[in-house]
Amino acid sequence: MKSNFLFNLLIASFFFLVACSNQVAEKTNSDRKDSVKVVETSDSLIRSNKMYLSDCKKLLAEAKKMDSTLLKEMEVKTDVAKKAIKAFTDFAFYCGNDSVCPIYLIKTAQVAQSINNIPQAKIVLDKCIADYPKSVHRPAALFLLAQLYDEATYLNNEAEAKKLYQMIIDEYPKSDWAKSSKGALNFVDKSDEQIMEELKKKK
Repeated sequence: MKSNFLFNLLIASFFFLVACSNQVAEKTNSDRKDSVKVVETSDSLIRSNKMYLSDCKKLLAEAKKMDSTLLKEMEVKTDVAKKAIKAFTDFAFYCGNDSVCPIYLIKTAQVAQSINNIPQAKIVLDKCIADYPKSVHRPAALFLLAQLYDEATYLNNEAEAKKLYQMIIDEYPKSDWAKSSKGALNFVDKSDEQIMEELKKKK
């Protein structure tokens, strides 16, 4: 009886050890799979990042090319302007972390305004102001947007124009944009004739 008991105990111990070794093996295999997944994920992120940087490099090159083309134009043609807007926005919207994005958003607004696409100009200026609050180019975007509101044939909202001009004065008091905003505030609510009359008096 005792020998049978010992035999059964040995058998039970053997199966317990086998079960434990299987669990260890399974855990080891699982850990290996997890480590492989981590490596694969890291490699995937590296490849993705490289592709992103490569895409941004190409988009920036195209934006610079169109910017150069515009500078050579005596008068901006609508088809060229639309190509420039596409190149600028493709870069600025896709490569949002690049420090020059605010510049190309402002350039987009200027080109859009030149072909009387005021809604497009407003969209990119709003984006520039909202997405890049610490950019040195933000006051320029604020001023251009204020001018769109100030102009009767554009957005025609003098109250909003005043608000933006005052914002520039308050937030960037020592900038040239603040000086321009102070001057612009003097002419809000006034007709072209009144403005011309005041300018003549100053001379």
